[in-house]
Amino acid sequence: MATDDRMKAMDFDYPEYIPVSVSLLPATWIKYREELDELVARHPAIFGKHGKGERNYDAVGGTYVMGNHTDRWGCVWRNIAHGMEAMVTHHPVPTRQAVHSLKAPDIIDGNFPHGFMYLRLSDLRGFEELMLDFAEEPPELQMLIDTVLEYNLKNLEVLLQKHTQRLIGFGDDLGMQTSLPMSPEKWRKYLKPCYAKIYGRCHEEGHSIYMHTDGHIVEIIPDLIECGVNVINPQIRANGLDNLVEVCKGKVCVNLDLDRQLFPFCTPKEIDLHIQEVVEKLGSPEGGLWLTAECAPDVPLENIEAICVALEKYRSYWRTTPCTEGS
Repeated sequence: MATDDRMKAMDFDYPEYIPVSVSLLPATWIKYREELDELVARHPAIFGKHGKGERNYDAVGGTYVMGNHTDRWGCVWRNIAHGMEAMVTHHPVPTRQAVHSLKAPDIIDGNFPHGFMYLRLSDLRGFEELMLDFAEEPPELQMLIDTVLEYNLKNLEVLLQKHTQRLIGFGDDLGMQTSLPMSPEKWRKYLKPCYAKIYGRCHEEGHSIYMHTDGHIVEIIPDLIECGVNVINPQIRANGLDNLVEVCKGKVCVNLDLDRQLFPFCTPKEIDLHIQEVVEKLGSPEGGLWLTAECAPDVPLENIEAICVALEKYRSYWRTTPCTEGS
């Protein structure tokens, strides 16, 4: 999909097409191999130019490799499924007392991994301990936040020196399946100022902000917009399509994460109806909508094909079919 359409959709400036994409996890390539290669080659509108047979299906990097990985903060990631993401199993700041001696990494290279702020706190402390911190609000909570935020702001200056494109992408999963992990009020008190500082600095340099964030976040999407998010990447199932229409449509561009919990179990027809409904309710001729689908190895090839076909079909929906919303 042309970058120009993405920018026009973000700016509500009448893109030619709804920007669409499909993400295939390394484990999905490992499972389907040549068959997936041929599928990708059939859909250049989604995947772009593709050299069939050129991919190493077993190529996996970073924390998607089976085994243990230690990051720059000292968090240990354990992977038991090659080609899928790992999870943190060792938290280097297990007690509040340990927060007092926490030192930020010496590496400042402009790299912002997924989970740079809230998830970083959880990785350092452990989820249960961090939730107790948010509930009890000891001084160590703000100390921990300040340490991570200060590092992020230093790292951001390096990123801004070398980033030449308008849009800067960040990823931090703020929600759980049906709720935020803390009250919206606690989030606004402790975490909203962090994102406002980071994203505000980007805007000072003329950049726009793309934010990926999994889980239920609908209550704080208006806050993220206030923080400077220009494109939000929420999950449809965790937030609800109608809720996203209410808080996002006409206010912020949405790169909607289509229902990856549906894809392994549904029919191709159900996929078509799912994507059609999203476009009818959340799309508009002015823009404000991108669509993306992530396919894990539990998604049948037939359904991956159906996702691609439906995205190709409905990416031009607003140029060919009148909206049925409200009819």
